[in-house]
This record gives sequence, structure tokens and C-alpha cells, in this order.
Amino acid sequence: MPLKLYSTLTRQKEDFIPRTPGRVTMYVCGPNLYGPSHVGHAFSYILFDTVKRYMRFRGYTVRHVQNFTDIEDRIIATAQKGNTTIHALAETYIQRFLQEMDALNVLRADAYPRATGVIPTIIEITQGLIAKGYAYTVDGDVYFRVRKDPDYGKLSHRSLDDMEAGARIQVDERKVDPMDFALWKSSKPGEPSWDSPWGPGRPGWHIECSAMNLVENGEQIDLHGGGHDVIFPHHENEIAQSESFTGKKPFAKYWMHNALLRLATTPPDEEMHRHIGNTLWIRDALAQHEPDAIRLYLLSTHYRTPLAWTDADVNATARGLERLRAAVAPTTPTPNPPPSAKPADRGGGESKLADRGGESKLSEFANETREKFVAAMDDDFGTPQAVAALHELAREINRARGEGAAAEILAPAQATLRELAGVLGLTLKEPESGAMAAAPFVELLIAVRKELRVAKQFALADKIRQDLAGLGITLEDGPQGTTWKAG
Repeated sequence: MPLKLYSTLTRQKEDFIPRTPGRVTMYVCGPNLYGPSHVGHAFSYILFDTVKRYMRFRGYTVRHVQNFTDIEDRIIATAQKGNTTIHALAETYIQRFLQEMDALNVLRADAYPRATGVIPTIIEITQGLIAKGYAYTVDGDVYFRVRKDPDYGKLSHRSLDDMEAGARIQVDERKVDPMDFALWKSSKPGEPSWDSPWGPGRPGWHIECSAMNLVENGEQIDLHGGGHDVIFPHHENEIAQSESFTGKKPFAKYWMHNALLRLATTPPDEEMHRHIGNTLWIRDALAQHEPDAIRLYLLSTHYRTPLAWTDADVNATARGLERLRAAVAPTTPTPNPPPSAKPADRGGGESKLADRGGESKLSEFANETREKFVAAMDDDFGTPQAVAALHELAREINRARGEGAAAEILAPAQATLRELAGVLGLTLKEPESGAMAAAPFVELLIAVRKELRVAKQFALADKIRQDLAGLGITLEDGPQGTTWKAG
């Protein structure tokens, strides 16, 4: 059976057939680097990490590109407020992001382009759109002419009139149409800028991803992903400018968007956004919960279903995680129990293997689990059903172990459980008291050290740095403040 995924563009499940057989090009919108990332971001990046892992499991070669937005209005404002540069600010949050993704066992992308690294391509695309009549200049700004593009709105499935009626548009009488969006912005005093045919300026947000995609993957890709909140206007505008520039070549064959995450303490329609403040930082979540528990919790809900985060639910997931770990734990060979011994109850109910010859059928059950897992993932990445299949296999392994099954009988089923759990990015390793668990204490010591330095007690401040270094934690002082890394 073919892999099927739901495409936002067509609003239906489609057979996944990449442009080049066996090879997948995937682009996922990365974080805007004006602040740290929250668990809503983690929801998206864990999903697309799982998509990549599963496609590789199915035999595809996947090239995964994820951008870093390092020039944008909020980044400029945050850097100015903190009396630093956009480059220093971006570097701080890039390193923090990568550290947190590593902790969550999110595989690194094949490329992490930055918007500031593709300025020549942005200018090239903008010039091309002007030449074709899709864009126009006003006082050093360049705008995309949305009514020139007859396909505009095909991703969000709305007409321009409906979009305009429901949008909060900043009035600019210089624009031909209120919905026209900026490709290039003339620089204001004190802002970073680059030379261009229209004068010093900087790119608009939407054009950045089109340029980075063009540099990394060419004019067409297989899969473009991101959160539901960027369908409009970001991804809609990406399609418009990219396809208008390339002569209406379909930009992405499939568009995949995850639902949004919110805190259970906030209203149902209030998703997690940094500029609102209703967030839980990834670092704080990792200080409270194991990475495997966070992944398992997020993957236990289908990616197109909105989710409300509660610590109690993550803790409940962690208890289920322990049963998976118990199932793959090494088994010391022991003699079979005497016939009179009563089998241990490992989960309640009669074993599903009882009518199939007992422990000798465990491998057969593992094969059936693999089939259930693949069927679930082939159906639009049905991770809840895939997780349920893993729990069923773990229950049978634990039951067989309790009934005295030998290590060699358990081993094939354990190997299957480890392999399939790995496709979901679960390590099933016992938790370690690492640096992430100590994050609140490290942050506290950093705050104390800052106060000591203000008080000119430099000897004590240096001792905190030295003692943390002895624990494998390095402090780095920069214009934006002090950051830390482990190892």
C-alpha cells in the first residue's frame, strides 16, 4: 500500500509519489530568532522529524532543509532593545535551538540556511517579479501585486475579498491593493540594510523562504511543512512569489501543516505564541520531563488535531513509557518455571498468545505489530495508532517475560519494538540526570553570578563559572547576556 498524506493544497489524502522515485526533498519552516522556542515549536519539529524518519524507514532518501529566519521586524526590534546586533541575537537562539532539538532527539537537518545568507537570490527573485509585472516599487519598497496572480488563495482556499475582509491590514496608501505584500523594505535609520537596485534595504519575511528553497532545492520540491498558523499569509505568499517567478511551475507537490498547541490554562482559541506570552519554553519543559515522554505525549495525538498541553498528561505518558522500557530491558536467561507455577499477571486479561501456542508465537505477534505500525503510519502518519501498536507489543513481551520466557524467545520481539520505537524517535533509554534536568539551577546560578558581577564581587562570580565548568557546563558571556551549554 502506498504512503498517503493529507495535503493542505487539495484538502484530501493523496498517494505520496515524489518527483524523483526514491528521493524526497522536504523543506520545513524554521524558527524566527527573536526569542527562544516553545513546546508548540517542538510539536512541529518532532512531527517532521518523525515524517523524515518514517520515510527513510520506507526506503526513501530524504533531503531535509530547515531555515533560520535571522532578519525580520521582531528580530530588529529585539536586538535594538537589547543593545545588540541581529547576528549576535540570532546566534544565541540558534545554539539554544539546536541544543534543545538534540535533547529531544530531533535529527539535524541536512541544511540550515539563513535568510541573511541569500540576499543576492532575494534581489534576483524580486527583480524577476518586477520584470514580469508581478511586483512594483514605491519609495525604495517593493510589493507583490496579488491581483496579478489568478491562483492567489489556493492554499488557504479563500478568495482575496474574503481575505481582505478578515485581515488586519496596516493601511498604506502607496500600495495598489491593501493585500499586496512586501518583497523588499527600504531601511529605516539604525536598521541593518543591504544595497539593492531600489536603495538600501532588507527583505520582506515571505521572500526569504522562497529564496532559501531555490538555493537549496531548486525551483520545485516534494514536501513543504510548517504549523497551521503559517498557511496564511506566509505559505500562501511563498507559493505566489515562487510560482510567479518560475513561470508557474508548481512550487511544492504536497503541503503538510500540523495543528497548533496551546496551554490547557488558556482559552481554546488561543494558540501558543511568543509575542503573546502564553508559552512554555522547550528548556523549561525538558527540565520537568524526559525527552522520550515529551515525544511520546506529542505523538499520541494526530498531528492535525489541536492539543492542549498539561504537565499531568505528560506525566501520565511517562508511566506508559516505563512499560515500553521494561519490555526492551535485557533478560537474564533463567530455567523455565515448573508446570505448577502460576504465571505472573503483567497487565491483566488473558494473553493474546494463549491460543497460539504461548511464547513461541511472540515473534509472529511482533510481525503483526510491524504490519499495524506501517498501516497506521501509511495513513497520513497516524502516530496515535502506531503508538498503540507499540504498547500492545510491549504488553505481550512483558507478559511473556513474567511467564518465564527465555531471553532468546523475547529477543526478536524486543528488536522489533526498539526498531519501531526508533522510527518515532524514542530512545527507550533510562532517564539520566543530565544538564537539561539541571537547567533551572544553572539559570539560577547565572542570575546570582550576574548580581555578583554588578556588585563587583568578581572572585565569587568566577568561582561559579569554574565550578560549573567542572560539572561540564560552559558559560558564554555575550551582548545579549550569558548563555550556557553542556559537554
